[in-house]
Amino acid sequence: MFKIQTLNKIAPEGLALFPRDSYEIASEILNPDAVLVRSAEMHETDIPMSVKAIARAGAGVNNIPVPKCTEKGIVVFNTPGANANAVKELVLAALLFSSRPVTKAAEWVKTLIGKGDEIPALAEKGKSQFVGPEIKGKTLGVIGLGAIGAMVANDALALGMDVIGYDPFISVDGAWSLSCNVHKAETLDALLAKTDYITIHIPQTNETKGFINAEKLRLMKKGVRILNFARGGLVNNADMIAAINEGQVACYVTDFADEELLKTENVICLPHLGASTPEAEDNCAFMAVRQLMDFLENGNITNSVNFPKCRIDGPIPQDGVRLCIANKNVPNMIGQITSILANAKLNISSMTNQNKADVAYNLIDVEDKLGPEVIENLINIDGVIAVREIPGRKHTIPVTEED
Repeated sequence: MFKIQTLNKIAPEGLALFPRDSYEIASEILNPDAVLVRSAEMHETDIPMSVKAIARAGAGVNNIPVPKCTEKGIVVFNTPGANANAVKELVLAALLFSSRPVTKAAEWVKTLIGKGDEIPALAEKGKSQFVGPEIKGKTLGVIGLGAIGAMVANDALALGMDVIGYDPFISVDGAWSLSCNVHKAETLDALLAKTDYITIHIPQTNETKGFINAEKLRLMKKGVRILNFARGGLVNNADMIAAINEGQVACYVTDFADEELLKTENVICLPHLGASTPEAEDNCAFMAVRQLMDFLENGNITNSVNFPKCRIDGPIPQDGVRLCIANKNVPNMIGQITSILANAKLNISSMTNQNKADVAYNLIDVEDKLGPEVIENLINIDGVIAVREIPGRKHTIPVTEED
């Protein structure tokens, strides 16, 4: 029986994927095998020793102490792309109301309450103060061409915009999903100088914090409109406010509210609505649950932020075990592991090893049961972080690449 702790309300449709005869799910649970989380802050949380994985039902993992998890051999999953359409639709809406002052117009019309029959004439007379340009024919710069950025770029083309993209780390999947009509910016500075609108879709790291700052704002066209639905810390708010007050930036739309931003004219703050759709919540839950099940039952890793993608698609030997070994990415680890198994006269039927930065992960199918001394010897290898054995059985949990 696997125990799953939920730290937030997770979409019931996703939780329903867990077979109730082999999984226990609760918000208060002792010694969980895994944790399902959305936005709950975990940096000060005492994570039990029993936890083998944490799955974030969303893309960002800022609320999870990833380095600490890696040291303990805890695999941290996220769900990239599961909420991409929800965020994309909000970005497209922001493109429109950054140009056409729809929100201001809607607020102003409400001031006409009580005017009765005069309202139509007063509304017609007052509309001139809410004029804004069309987006068709304008140039949009998309910084970051992952799942969301690529979708925004493609749909902006369909709306008649000229689109320039910048992403020096674009994945093969990202490149395949991107329209051939999206222009490639050779440098970030070139994109900043040419675009009328800019939308940011990159992760927030120590290197990208304050990514949009005074220096970059000076490179942009006067009257540029900027959208940030990625992470609040990517923009230096003080520099943004100064650029707005100077007229360099015509409008800033962000999904991350801040006291000073709320006080600033021509800033539109939303309450982190990007993934706030029932479809996105369901999709994130589905993906997170499937990834957890595949890891707990088969040892496979898909969409981890701290461990490499690694899987064996075949069944675990019914009379044997599958070893899941996390270790530091240093030389001779595989040799030491296989030597211990050979000395115990254990036959390896399948094996795969993958690495990511400073860590590596091994899946090894052994045709016989292991004695406790073998596990102990593996754990005692200098550089091994965690060892888990999964006994053979008749069924596995299939997870497709689309998941």
